[in-house]
Amino acid sequence: MSSPKTQKNDASVADFLAAIEHPTKREDCIRLSNILTEITGQKPAMWGDSIVGFDTYHYVYASGREGDWPITGFSPRKQNLTLYIMPGFDRYTTLLTKLGKHKTSKSCLYIKKLEDIDETVLREIIADSVAYMRLKYPKKR
Repeated sequence: MSSPKTQKNDASVADFLAAIEHPTKREDCIRLSNILTEITGQKPAMWGDSIVGFDTYHYVYASGREGDWPITGFSPRKQNLTLYIMPGFDRYTTLLTKLGKHKTSKSCLYIKKLEDIDETVLREIIADSVAYMRLKYPKKR
């Protein structure tokens, strides 16, 4: 079994965020990093060359493929800020109606900029998602 291509690494999150060219996107990413640090109680880490991840969980698929992935995180993509909400969005239907301008896919929340959304609602979604993932994937002691 091959391991996932995107791995946690020792690259500097601060350098990555400082290198974001667009000033609004850079400020939004710094703000998001602070919000996720506060909610998770964890320092950010780079995953691959463009994902800022927080905490980790270990997954094993029925196929036998397994790996580690951030419990939550984000990536400043060209079109959107992508936030990783690992449980998906079925449990957040009501909250999403209050969030503001966004799109979703399986476990990605896409926003253009933080001012387009309600930060209190975003924090609630992230906090619930982190708590859910920590219950579903407890750390092995």
